[in-house]
Amino acid sequence: MTTLTDALLEPILTADPAGPRITWYDDATGARIELSAVTLANWAAKTANLLRDEFGVLPGAQVAVLLPAHWQTAAVLLGTWWAGAEVVLEPSDDVEVALVTPDRLADVEQAAEVAALSLDAFGAPVADLPPGVTDYATNVRVHGDQFRSAGDGGSVLDGRSAGDVLAAARDAAQSAGITAADRVLSSRTWETPDALIGGLLAVLAAGASLVQVSRPDPAAEERRVVSEKVTVRLDG
Repeated sequence: MTTLTDALLEPILTADPAGPRITWYDDATGARIELSAVTLANWAAKTANLLRDEFGVLPGAQVAVLLPAHWQTAAVLLGTWWAGAEVVLEPSDDVEVALVTPDRLADVEQAAEVAALSLDAFGAPVADLPPGVTDYATNVRVHGDQFRSAGDGGSVLDGRSAGDVLAAARDAAQSAGITAADRVLSSRTWETPDALIGGLLAVLAAGASLVQVSRPDPAAEERRVVSEKVTVRLDG
């Protein structure tokens, strides 16, 4: 296993590269975005290239990811691990780079490099960014959609190794009854290591497909279960 991202993506790229991998909804706006494994890998590669080539991230660096559960967050996380860095899910003075929503810029003032994400469904940039803050949506697009990793620096999440995180994700998938044949509906957050493992990485590690809903409308759930052919629901 070269990196956690290699371990998560390679099996699904081999088994089902074109099928839906992450389908993201925002019930407050009606937005829906669907990514195949290939498209998710391309966005992760662009992010990894951004981190390495623009921000100088090397294996072993710490990168703060202060973002909600979202398809772009999945790409950022996978790109960070591909670049060999450790993901930090809370503000820290030790991080070299931070990727955040605009409302959290004050939490990462000590980071050497900061990129802000609008999380706009159509990729709109963040308006009126302060000097020195990179707009992710604008800058990531110019980077290549292929990436060759140099490996990781040992820890990838909460001081855990890639092997430990992968094992935890597989255990979480087994506990939730998730298999490669499943379409998983979730509105869970990814704000802590365990939440991230249970809400995203377990689905990817099982080879399943995720339907992630932001700001869920309870009235839409049953229709979505039918329309998206959901087979497993993650509560909470």
